[in-house]
Amino acid sequence: MAGVVVSGAQVSYISQDCEEIPEFLGRKYGHMAKRLDLSFNLLRSLEGLKTFSYLEELILDNNLLGNDLLLPRLPHLHTLTLNKNQITELESLLDHLAEVVPSLQYLSLLGNIACPNELVCKEKDEDDYQRYRYFVLHKLTNLKFLDTRKVTRREREEALVRGAFMKVVKPKDAKASCDAASASPQMHYTPLPSGSRDLTNHRGILGKCRYIYYGKHSEGNRFIRDDQL
Repeated sequence: MAGVVVSGAQVSYISQDCEEIPEFLGRKYGHMAKRLDLSFNLLRSLEGLKTFSYLEELILDNNLLGNDLLLPRLPHLHTLTLNKNQITELESLLDHLAEVVPSLQYLSLLGNIACPNELVCKEKDEDDYQRYRYFVLHKLTNLKFLDTRKVTRREREEALVRGAFMKVVKPKDAKASCDAASASPQMHYTPLPSGSRDLTNHRGILGKCRYIYYGKHSEGNRFIRDDQL
């Protein structure tokens, strides 16, 4: 079939702009495929995976999969990548994965709103991402790798103790706010008064100083008041 690349038990169907998994893939390769790569398509549904019961690796990067993502039970699946899809709800996805892919050891969700980092929203930082990791590890206790990083012993311990409290509460307009933050021009902090921030405005700015230096104190103590001594 055009577009299909087969190498042993590995099947690839990449960049074919399909919105659902073609029926012929399951009919022809479902009984033998252990690795299936469906990246760079337009997938919104995974219904066609029902016949791939021996899968160990599933690559679904760069599709249009959202919060209604449903996988069939795949007892042998140990690797799942869902990078750059449209997943915004984390807890429901993790609960689903815990039920249908009990052998999962490697999971990657980079590029989704559900994975809070600077790839999807400049307002997120490393602390947000670390809390996300604790929550994921609390839900999926068998993971050895999450995204691009190996799961550490310390992370497992933290996930056991605090993971349940690391749930990320997503505002209803989280995607819009992140998109707006990414699209808006970068703001630079300046200590200057607002009236002097216009580069074409060269007027002097007058201000008042709280402290007066009369010369009787040393240079190092000029800003220390009596009540601070």
